[in-house]
Amino acid sequence: MEAAVSASSPMLVLLALSVALLVFHIGLQGVLSTRELGSQWNAGPRDDAREPKGALAGRAARTSANFRETYPAFVALALALVLAGDPAGWGLVGAWLWFVARLVYIPLYLAGIPYIRSLVWLVSLAGLAVMAGVVIF
Repeated sequence: MEAAVSASSPMLVLLALSVALLVFHIGLQGVLSTRELGSQWNAGPRDDAREPKGALAGRAARTSANFRETYPAFVALALALVLAGDPAGWGLVGAWLWFVARLVYIPLYLAGIPYIRSLVWLVSLAGLAVMAGVVIF
């Protein structure tokens, strides 16, 4: 595989976007926790093990943790598709399904919307399953 071919892969662009989504999760969690616990807590060593108690900061932490549970699988499958020379087609469709579902999941979780949020999470898993199917078959 030539470097020029892989560098122009739409899957690599999506991987870069997924890193931006990861950073967004971390930033959102940090901002909401800092709003609740204060900037001294944020800047300090956090030795006192205080955790935010508010609903929004807690939801941001949980949605970030939930994202990080499936993120390694997404990265591995995306790289496998690139290495296999099939970074487009159904693999790319699955990757976009995962990415868009993970993006939509954030406001649904923050708003406390049940059921639809779970359905969106299942869509993200379906995206991973599509990607895995392309890699396997």
